[in-house]
Amino acid sequence: MKNISKYKISKWILIPILILALISIITISSAEHLLNDGGNYAIKQFFWYILGFGLAYFIMFIGNDFLYRNSWFFYILGVLSLVLLLIFGTPLNDAKCWFIIPGVGTIQPSEFMKIILIIIIASMINKFNRNFPDPSVKEEFIFLIKVGVIVAIPSLLTFLQPDTGVVLIYLLITFVMLFISGIRYRWFIILFAIFALFIIVVLGIYFISNDLFVKIFGTSFFLRVDRLLDWSNKSGFQLENGMSAIGSGGMFGYGYKNTPIYFPEPQTDFIFAVYASNFGFIGSVFLISLIALFDIRLIILANKNNYNINKYVISGIVGMLLYQQIQNIGMTFGIMPITGITLPFISYGGSSLLSYMIMCGIIFNISNQEMRFTN
Repeated sequence: MKNISKYKISKWILIPILILALISIITISSAEHLLNDGGNYAIKQFFWYILGFGLAYFIMFIGNDFLYRNSWFFYILGVLSLVLLLIFGTPLNDAKCWFIIPGVGTIQPSEFMKIILIIIIASMINKFNRNFPDPSVKEEFIFLIKVGVIVAIPSLLTFLQPDTGVVLIYLLITFVMLFISGIRYRWFIILFAIFALFIIVVLGIYFISNDLFVKIFGTSFFLRVDRLLDWSNKSGFQLENGMSAIGSGGMFGYGYKNTPIYFPEPQTDFIFAVYASNFGFIGSVFLISLIALFDIRLIILANKNNYNINKYVISGIVGMLLYQQIQNIGMTFGIMPITGITLPFISYGGSSLLSYMIMCGIIFNISNQEMRFTN
């Protein structure tokens, strides 16, 4: 009999996270000279990482089963935080996305809601597949309605903040997890057709009459659509300067703290532009390869795991990470719309980083499930 440590961590997942943490702190430190506001973002990010690893350890201590059993409690808590945010939140940049905690900073509930949705949808899918091993069309339809309501509530509350980018992440997480769940593919064709029709109607009204669009959807939604469409003609000060910084970096970049041109949000939305201009093509290839390695390890982990609920959880995590990675890096090159979505593990942000470290604690539990017991 061999006693294996309960909290042993897979090196294939831990090492990439440690390297990403180092890259994050270095790049954020490099971005600080563009901000020149004395924010000490790199130091704050370091402490957020320390707190995040402590949180990941705590998740390993309580175990994933505790999270699965109490998924409804976390969901209600998450929805309640989004409601309270709309009522008591302090507007920043015309949005109520954060609670301001004096001496600490800001907390963004929607970041944690992403992880909560992954947990509760995984629990719902697992229960449905267990109760209905061969479901009828009607049973699947009822199940999809239930999932739709669960996702719609936080989506609406987050949209009202407004934060369209996070709403898109909610929907993508749901789509990926339902696709993996094994339900009939006809539902995805129907959902895609409905979504495509909605997009066509919205854009049709937008291009036909801006005044009519504002009357129907409001000024806030008009501005969000207008911003999304900026990428199509490569317009906008942030995008143009960010692309110039990336393009001029060459093979090896300008070096640490030598970003040649200013662009807004260098520590968050456009962190990749800072990194690419500092470390060039070689550095960019290294970072993208490291991100890809991490994602591939998660996919391998899901394929090897024998518990369906863990497969659903990992599929939601991978879907979330892939979308944010492609979206964030793509928008700095002008091939994706600018949505304000940050680069996981790299961009500055306490709430987003803590949510990712909660995710890592869940992943550590899954990857070391057999190691947590005496064999």
